[in-house]
Amino acid sequence: MFHEALPLFADRREAGERLASALARRKEDADLVVLGIPRGGVEIAAVVAERRHAPLDVVVPRKLRAPGNPELGIGAVAEGVEVLDRQLIDALGVTEAYLRAEVAIQQEEIRRRLVTYRAGLPPVDLSDRVAVVVDDGVATGGTAVAALRWARRRGSAGVVLAVPVAPREIVPRLEREADDLVILELPDPFYAVGQWYEAFPQVSDHRVIELLANGNRLQAPP
Repeated sequence: MFHEALPLFADRREAGERLASALARRKEDADLVVLGIPRGGVEIAAVVAERRHAPLDVVVPRKLRAPGNPELGIGAVAEGVEVLDRQLIDALGVTEAYLRAEVAIQQEEIRRRLVTYRAGLPPVDLSDRVAVVVDDGVATGGTAVAALRWARRRGSAGVVLAVPVAPREIVPRLEREADDLVILELPDPFYAVGQWYEAFPQVSDHRVIELLANGNRLQAPP
């Protein structure tokens, strides 16, 4: 008998509270930096950072769009990072010229968003700190992998992916990229990330800026 999927979280704030509690059990992570993936992931990351008394920053991965089908991802990028689905790229006959152009477009969009979100302030230094990458959920894992690789290349002592919900089948891929995973729910079948929230509104760029400005990471000096 078919049963409609019921929400697992009231909203992103509840998901953030539950993630913060799960992360609190990791006693070894005394020196954390919490990195939210915009936009929705920053809502959750802000709660985690507040509860863990950790700096808050963003990491901005972007999906690479397939030719003629922008909803289909053929990979993902973060600042200085490329994660390519070579099997899908070859199957679709994507040319190298198209791929390089799409990477350039998305890298430029990443730069634009970082300037907007940080409002001129420098990024948190990840050197010798545990980077906790937070999103409101993972579907295919491409952007999460790009974000994790970005954090690792910035010299972090360890990289943790913390998300409220993800499909079970992508866990092995995520385990190869992160030093640890904190995933609260692994429903099967998965559907879409928003299916598991009672309230899942769009998050604006203005809201991301506000969250960062109010976070430990971007408090202006007195």
